[in-house]
Amino acid sequence: MAGLGEQIARQQRTMGPLLMAAVVIGLIGLPVAAWLDLRELSERMLRTQASEISRIIDEMRGFYGSEVVGRVLQADDAVTATHNYRDVPGAIPIPATLSIELGKRISAHDGSVKYRFVSDLPFKGRDPHQLDTFERNAIFALRANPREPIIEVSGSLFDRHVRAAAPVVMGQVCVTCHNSHPDSPKTDWKVGDVRGIQEISVNQPIAANVLAFKYLLLYFGFAAAAGLTFILLQRRQSALVQGINKELSEANDFLAAISLKIAKYLSPQIYKSIFSGQKDVTIATERKKLTIFFSDVKDFTAIVERLQPEDLTVLLNEYFTEMSTIALKHGATVDKFIGDALLVFFGDPETQGIEEDARACLRMAVDMQRRLEQLNRVWRDRGVERPFRARMGINTGYCNVGNFGSDDRMDYTIIGAEANLAARLQSIAEPGGICLSYETYALVRDLVRARPLAPIAMKGISREVVPYEVEGLLGELAQRPQVISEHATGLDLFLDVEAIDENGVERAKKRLSEALLALTIRSKPAAF
Repeated sequence: MAGLGEQIARQQRTMGPLLMAAVVIGLIGLPVAAWLDLRELSERMLRTQASEISRIIDEMRGFYGSEVVGRVLQADDAVTATHNYRDVPGAIPIPATLSIELGKRISAHDGSVKYRFVSDLPFKGRDPHQLDTFERNAIFALRANPREPIIEVSGSLFDRHVRAAAPVVMGQVCVTCHNSHPDSPKTDWKVGDVRGIQEISVNQPIAANVLAFKYLLLYFGFAAAAGLTFILLQRRQSALVQGINKELSEANDFLAAISLKIAKYLSPQIYKSIFSGQKDVTIATERKKLTIFFSDVKDFTAIVERLQPEDLTVLLNEYFTEMSTIALKHGATVDKFIGDALLVFFGDPETQGIEEDARACLRMAVDMQRRLEQLNRVWRDRGVERPFRARMGINTGYCNVGNFGSDDRMDYTIIGAEANLAARLQSIAEPGGICLSYETYALVRDLVRARPLAPIAMKGISREVVPYEVEGLLGELAQRPQVISEHATGLDLFLDVEAIDENGVERAKKRLSEALLALTIRSKPAAF
């Protein structure tokens, strides 16, 4: 994955300058290419126009030399101007005839410019003019409005064709000639009338000028090549990124699976603080005032002897699961499981204050004892003869808390005489009971009714420690669901006051009354 990352980094370092260079070239190259091509196109069009003008002038000069000057020089008599000048020796063409003949000569060549002088009223004896739709419509429109230009643009994708028609307006000389000439088809002409049109037609093949845009074509070719190269590089980089993402996803899945497995070995608070970066995995401790809880199952050795290892494993795991769930619900840090013993503490890494930590620990202990009574009922139904009876000890005092161990392996735990005192308090507690140190009792005395026991001495603690045995619950704890449980030879009693319904209450009263009556009768002396 590191190799892929380095490869992407190299590509980024290479593509950055290349992309900037491509952008600069693109910004500068487009106007330069357009200017060069426009200059080339302008030069080509000017050359074409110059060539066409030169051809037209040559046609006009040739026609003038042969049909005007040549006929004048050959004339023996006076020179006249007439429309049928070829039939009259020494005659030259009138302007209209001149225009018609020039149009024929100019249009005879395969050039881009053509010229026609046409009318729908030609002289008699002259070939009739073949008019197309544009020419007929142009004559009609120009007679209606001589000042309106008539232009038609047509063509295909590869060429454009422009036709422009201008009116041939009758002057005074033309009117006099046409109205008096015997071959004129119309003898009532007026000055300003439109006799016909002169049409200029320009054909411009677009395909022929496409190659004039060679610089733009080169620019677009370069841009396309650059674009394709960029796309290929992007796809290659995308493939690399996808490969890295896949590896990262696999690594994340692996780390997530590992972290879930690690979480089974750590308290959730420790797990959270380590993976969130709040705590470093280094050997370091600090001194804090904690509330320590220690519990142990009474006569666990005897229980072990009665159960198969597989059954014992299931039973013990279920017990620790339930106890840990209750501990986490109250905010405790589960330190470790020592055989059948459980060590938890309040005050690190999270704390609600010394007093509230102690009260939370007591609530937790009460809930654990009640839950254990419920579990015992379930286990007896599964065939466990001797249930678990836990003794619990709680102490509040200063301990060293943090990471202990070596550089290779560490354990987040607590050490100190106050932690040992919690274990000692557990050892003198009654089965199913809770024993407090005075420091803890002083913080929770409004929640429990407790009696002092004989003072004890602890190594590492200079003072005498007075244990307090919890005899009853007060305040909020007294309002919690009550579970009454007692088991002995010939006695199996389990009563969950909160869980029983109304019908069950009546049945329980009846059965308990019967049991009390039976015990009373048994205790009376037999009559003789």
